[in-house]
Amino acid sequence: MSTKDDNRRRPYTGNRARGPGRRTYPEAANGPRVGRIAQNVPRAQRVDGPEADYAPEARADIRPARGGDFHRGAAYRAPTGPRQYKRDMDGATPELPEDDHILAGRNPIREALRAGRPVEKLLVATGDLSGGAQEIVRLAREAGAVVQRVDRARLDQIYPAHQGMLAYVAAVAYVELEDILAAAAEKEEDPFIILLDGITDPHNLGAIVRSAECAGAHGVVIPERRAAGLTPAAAKAAAGALNYVPIARVKNLNRAIETLQEHNIWVIGTAMDGENAFTADFSGPVALVIGSEGEGIARLTLEKCDRTVALPMKGRIESLNASVAAGILMYEIARARAR
Repeated sequence: MSTKDDNRRRPYTGNRARGPGRRTYPEAANGPRVGRIAQNVPRAQRVDGPEADYAPEARADIRPARGGDFHRGAAYRAPTGPRQYKRDMDGATPELPEDDHILAGRNPIREALRAGRPVEKLLVATGDLSGGAQEIVRLAREAGAVVQRVDRARLDQIYPAHQGMLAYVAAVAYVELEDILAAAAEKEEDPFIILLDGITDPHNLGAIVRSAECAGAHGVVIPERRAAGLTPAAAKAAAGALNYVPIARVKNLNRAIETLQEHNIWVIGTAMDGENAFTADFSGPVALVIGSEGEGIARLTLEKCDRTVALPMKGRIESLNASVAAGILMYEIARARAR
C-alpha cells in the first residue's frame, strides 16, 4: 500500500535506467555532466560527449529562474517596461508622439475649433455623446471638418489618453479663393490655378502641390468632401511646398469654377476625349482641373469646364498617375506662359 510520501516526486539524482531504444550518452570527459539534461547546468554550457571539448559562452539574455536552473520561455523574452503612453508618476499626460498634427482631449479640440484652427477630421468614439462632446461635433461640422464615429479601441491605438475624441489638424492654414486671385494680381501675372476633384490620396495631393510650386502656379483649390486634406503625409510628399503655395478649401468646387470664370479665367479640364495637350493653347489666365485616376472629373464639374485636354497615350496603359499627369500639364502651361 502506497503512502502519501511515496507519491511525492523524488529529485533527480543521476542517470536513470533507460528503456530499450532510448539513446544514451557517454560520460563527459571534463566532469560529471552527463547527457543533454543535467541538473542546474545552463543549456549553453552542456557537453554532449567526449568529442565536445569546449562549451560556448552563455547567452547574456538568458536569466536564471527560481531555484538556479535555466529554462526557455521567460529566459528568451526581453523584459517589458511600462506602456509608452502610460501616465507619469505625477499624473501628467505625456506629449503626443512624433505627430504634432493630432489633438487629443475635448478641451484642446474645442479651443482649436473656436480659434479657427483648420481641422481635417474629427474621430469620435461610438456611444452616447455628452453635452460637451455634442458641442465639439457641432463646431467641427460648422468648420467643414469630417466627423467620423470609430470604436474606442481604434482611438486607443492612436493615443490612449484621448477622452473619446481625436482631431487631425491641417499642416498649414487654408486660404480663401480670393486670396489666390489677389496673389496673382499682386505679381501682375495672369492667374494660374490648379483645381483638384476627387484626389483622395494625400501622397498625390502633396506631389501635385510640389509640382505646382515648381511650375509657378499661384495656388491650389481642393473641395471639403471626397478629397485628401493637408495631412502630415501630404506635407511630407510636398517636400516643403506647402509653405509657398496657397491652398484654398471650398465647399463647392463647381461654385469655385463659376467664380473663376467670372474673373475671365479659362477653366480647362482633363478627359480622355479632350484635345491634344501638346498642341492646345494654354495662354492667358488658366485654371487646370485634375480628376482622380479611377473616376476622373465628376460629370457636373466637367460640364462646367470651358474645354478639355488629354495627354496622348503611346503605350498599352490608358492613364497616368494623377500627380504625374498634373505635373506634365502644368509644365505645358508654364511653357506657353514663357513664350
